Amino acid sequence: MKVEIWSDVMCPFCYIGKRRFEEALEQFEHKDQVEIEWKSFQLNPDMKTDPNINISQYLADVKGWTLEYAQQMNNHVTQMAAEVGLTYDFDRSVVANSFKAHRFSHLAKKHGLGDKAEEALFKAYFTDGLNIDDTNTLVNLGTGIGLDVAEIKQVLESDTYADDVKHDIAEAQQLGIRGVPFFVMNNKYGVSGAQAVPVFQETIQKSFAEWQQENSKPALTIIEGESCGPDGDCA
Repeated sequence: MKVEIWSDVMCPFCYIGKRRFEEALEQFEHKDQVEIEWKSFQLNPDMKTDPNINISQYLADVKGWTLEYAQQMNNHVTQMAAEVGLTYDFDRSVVANSFKAHRFSHLAKKHGLGDKAEEALFKAYFTDGLNIDDTNTLVNLGTGIGLDVAEIKQVLESDTYADDVKHDIAEAQQLGIRGVPFFVMNNKYGVSGAQAVPVFQETIQKSFAEWQQENSKPALTIIEGESCGPDGDCA
């Protein structure tokens, strides 16, 4: 069964949602039959990369908040992240456009490393304070998960996978997805947001049961007659 996850690297709830979904999936007895595909979504496609300011200052400037209020909001999310074992450091988070990071993710997905790429990007942005719009940063992240240096550079120095990113975003619009994370299971059920683990568990189980029923081979009623078997015996 396929689970598609629309996400943006700079979305704090996407990383939290990833952990909660993973916890639910880990407890699912048929987890080895679940295929996960990450899809691109941009919360702020017009964002200009600026390594000189952190995300708290950016939010204060853009939304007209005080810096203190922006920090309070981020502190609240940091506490939520800690509850699922994540360490957020918004004071170090670099304001960066995520389009290049999404192209990087598509390269990783081509090699079956999509989930590892998302994990590396989230950690780089929220924990390590790295610029996810920087080619050298993405090269280092890519080699860390097993991608080839030359291929990473070739992709990032061109517009390769740009259309794939745009296609994911267009598909999200067609499905009516307005925010992320957004999980689509078996192309039937959508889960919006970083829901509690039981919500993911229930939806995974329901989706899988239907998927299993849809893909099970029909039982045949056999009318016996003269036939030959693979061992050469005919009767």
